[in-house]
Amino acid sequence: MTSPLDAKLSSVLGARTAAALQKGLGLVTVGDLLAHYPRRYARRGELTALSELELDSSVTIVAEVLSAQERPMRAKRGSILEVKIGDGRGILTLTFFNQAWRRTQLVPGARGIFAGKVGDYRGTRQLAHPDYELFEDDADRSEDTAKAWAETPIPLYPATASVASWQLQKAIGVVLDTLPALDDPVPDAVRAARKLMSYSKAVELIHRPHKDSDWGAARKALRFQEAFVLQAALLQQRQLLRECAATPRTAGALLEGFDARMPFTLTGDQVKVGEEITADLAASTPMNRLVQGEVGSGKTLVALRAMLAVAQSGGQSALLAPTEVLASQHLRSIVKTLGPDLAARLRPTLLTGQLPTAERKKALLAAVSGSASIVVGTHALLSDAVGFVDLGLVVVDEQHRFGVEQRETLRRKGSTPPHVLVLTATPIPRTVAMTVFGDLDISTISELPVGRQGIETFVVPLAEKPGWVGRVWERLAEELALGRQAFVVAPAIDPSDPGEELELAEGPSAAHANVTDLLAELRANPLLASARIEALHGRLPSEQKDALMRAFAAGEIDVLVATTVIEVGVDVPNASAMVVMDADRFGVSQLHQLRGRVGRGGVPGLCLLVTHAEPESLARERVEAVASTLDGFELAQKDLELRREGDVLGDTQSGGRSSLRLLRVAKDGELIAEARALARELLDTDPTLAGHPALRGALDRRLDETSRDFLAKN
Repeated sequence: MTSPLDAKLSSVLGARTAAALQKGLGLVTVGDLLAHYPRRYARRGELTALSELELDSSVTIVAEVLSAQERPMRAKRGSILEVKIGDGRGILTLTFFNQAWRRTQLVPGARGIFAGKVGDYRGTRQLAHPDYELFEDDADRSEDTAKAWAETPIPLYPATASVASWQLQKAIGVVLDTLPALDDPVPDAVRAARKLMSYSKAVELIHRPHKDSDWGAARKALRFQEAFVLQAALLQQRQLLRECAATPRTAGALLEGFDARMPFTLTGDQVKVGEEITADLAASTPMNRLVQGEVGSGKTLVALRAMLAVAQSGGQSALLAPTEVLASQHLRSIVKTLGPDLAARLRPTLLTGQLPTAERKKALLAAVSGSASIVVGTHALLSDAVGFVDLGLVVVDEQHRFGVEQRETLRRKGSTPPHVLVLTATPIPRTVAMTVFGDLDISTISELPVGRQGIETFVVPLAEKPGWVGRVWERLAEELALGRQAFVVAPAIDPSDPGEELELAEGPSAAHANVTDLLAELRANPLLASARIEALHGRLPSEQKDALMRAFAAGEIDVLVATTVIEVGVDVPNASAMVVMDADRFGVSQLHQLRGRVGRGGVPGLCLLVTHAEPESLARERVEAVASTLDGFELAQKDLELRREGDVLGDTQSGGRSSLRLLRVAKDGELIAEARALARELLDTDPTLAGHPALRGALDRRLDETSRDFLAKN
């Protein structure tokens, strides 16, 4: 049965309004519009802090008209109407060209909602041609009515230049006036136990509250509903995945021989996770497992052991890496770890976009003929030209660097659904794991291999101590004098570069450190006169990048000045020092990843985070958080608190606008866990949701086309 939420907005609001809502905000159905919740609530008697408005920001504010004055234009015919609005602490100017008639509306004392983009004219904040809606005059109201009217919350919506907040409010009002009762996706018993209002009432009161407690209770009900529907979707998909057929891959002599020749003992976590993967591979349903582990915890070794189990039955494995540097590093590491005999038998092969034509043809032939049991590559693996005889295992390294479609493209190259192993060195808070990866089995490697030394991390605060930068290079020289090597990382390649693969969408800091200038500066520094210093970044040809990494790994380069191309996977045991310039331009997890490049051998690591960020700023807080702990899980939680979750069901899961409406995984962990348990209980008794049509309909609406693809492809 069709839900009223599925109705097109054009059938309720008319074609013109519906087109504006779709173009401006992507709202197509009644359900889309009703789920476009207010971002905050104001009151008619409340004024906005105009002094806090940021330039170039789009704002919706409540303010009072102070004065209105018309004057002629200087250069051409016509007039300008300048209206001053205020909040008692600041003044903002509204500017209208050739619209003198507005003076009869915008009279001193009038209050209303004003929306526009904050600009600057001769040092004065202004809104040019803003939209506005004035409050009705309450002079004729009784005292009690006027008081209630003044205290009624006014919803302020996320809006655009073409669709103002009050236009959304009016459109939603029209829809609510014609909306029949809505079926509730949360079962009555669950809702009653949690003392939640019905779905229909919650939708009404979040948009048209009479008092603050109305929208508070509505948000509570809708937040739980969002968690419940999301967890039901993830658990149902997990259930469906277990119904697919895959080729069982049983470990045998290859893995036993490899383990016997291994020169070190696996950690307890590696053994445990290895056993989980072995059991998954031996099953007749596809493995769908995420392995998360601290930097340097040995995830790649665990993945290699899985590849050997697949190779035992003649199957092939494909390892997808985000960069050519990392793919080349993986190949060298795999060949070295396997030893000459196994490497000759399994023929690990590299396939990247910048391989010379002859080498690329050889790699393609090795994959499609089955002579290569292990193929390591970048996005080049996704090409239509790449084929496999029997693709049994897909390993995705640093999964957050890939979109869903890319992962699915590789999976489709298997004649039967291959097993999938996803690796991440970015520890995931429990609530994110339940929300983003709720349909995957999750394994954790937290132990570090025996012999790993600690890493000391220090913030170098140039905002207060500009002279300390000299000590940074002195400390670097001291490490080199001990026969060790170092990384110096900058966010940009050259002065014109905004930044290469940064996690943060922030502009350059005052220093705007870049590889080109740093290379020249360090080579000219007398303290480093004897040091061999080279640069590595993403614009270099593949062969040159690979040659530089080989030379650095062989000890032929002392200092590598680089961008984030060395963020993951680069393993040079003799590298002891890491200097990150403009550290405030990197995210928490990115800094933690970079730091993990040192302290990987028998020598302790040193990480210096150089920043111009001011004390107590958010940017400085990120840097200090990284310096305060080596615990990746603690940092991941901190990172989550400082950033948005990302789109948890679409393929933009590592950034972009969150698809979560009211739910916040940083704050709602307990709620999410409870919703998951209740959803699991319901699905255990009714796997197809035959007895819960409202929930089934909510799942269909929740999973738009992109989201359905995401769940089907994980």
